[in-house]
Amino acid sequence: MPTPFTGGCACGAIRYECTGEPLFSLNCHCRDCQRETGSAFAPVLGVAKTAFTITHGSPRYFALTADSGQTTRRAFCASCGSPLFGLPGSAPDLVTLRVGSVDDPSEFRPSQDIYTVSAQPWNYMNPALPKVPKLPER
Repeated sequence: MPTPFTGGCACGAIRYECTGEPLFSLNCHCRDCQRETGSAFAPVLGVAKTAFTITHGSPRYFALTADSGQTTRRAFCASCGSPLFGLPGSAPDLVTLRVGSVDDPSEFRPSQDIYTVSAQPWNYMNPALPKVPKLPER
């Protein structure tokens, strides 16, 4: 993914910029991501928190307890409801961007499918991607 890259919500109230290369790219099939997206999975880019800046607006957050037992905060636009990014309590130096919020998501190439234990049977997963049933215990 070329850097820097930018993104934001559907209505333009929230904008962000990322100046660092993504640390990982994946499709998450956990039930929390399914509920957040209203779909089978969430395409996610992980970036260093130090490379991420909100350049316009203020997102709203909701918190949930992740599989790790830590609190994850998910950011969204209060005006249009677009999911934007997550702040995982288990990795405080990380921001997990929702690829649909990136201005040019065409560069996204997932490297794996995670939480496949929760994957929906009607969802076609690319057989070429490695499958991880759950994240390992830390």
